[in-house]
Amino acid sequence: MTVKISVYIAVSLDGFIARKNGDLNWLPAGEEGGEDFGYPAFMSTIDHIVMGRNTFEKVLTFGAWPYYKKVSVLTSRELTLPAGLADKVEVLHLSPRELVKEMERRGVNHIYLDGGVTIQRFLSESLVDEMTITTIPVLLGDGLPLFGKLERDVKMLLLKSQSFKNGFVQNKYKIRENRSGTHRAFL
Repeated sequence: MTVKISVYIAVSLDGFIARKNGDLNWLPAGEEGGEDFGYPAFMSTIDHIVMGRNTFEKVLTFGAWPYYKKVSVLTSRELTLPAGLADKVEVLHLSPRELVKEMERRGVNHIYLDGGVTIQRFLSESLVDEMTITTIPVLLGDGLPLFGKLERDVKMLLLKSQSFKNGFVQNKYKIRENRSGTHRAFL
């Protein structure tokens, strides 16, 4: 069995996921105009959430814990979990490939991958299968980029593109290479 790994993330028009200091104040709060942008439907397909430490620490500032699925936080440093999250969150010190093997061993089918550096690490190892990227019509000028330096091109197939009344544009892509580096067959 191979675990499917999907990204679902918002970016500014100039490709940033946060300001340099990690601030997300440029993102609209919650559902805008009653639109959920497909997030609940996406989450219904997920077995497990994997995020980097910085993303985890940002999520902690949101107040109530927003996830009802198990979360693994990848970090190379020690991390003490807040009280009340021990049964919901685990800290792992694994490489992307080690994490995939561990999730396969546990019988996980579909992972939601979050966090800029974490996404970049998984992309560079050809471990991301799909990406849903919602572009917010705002220019930040500077910030934390979704994508970083890559050693090779990552070719993607556009599966769906949708625009919303508020100006958001959501694109869903399938990564065209599998984990061994060979091209995938499509439809």
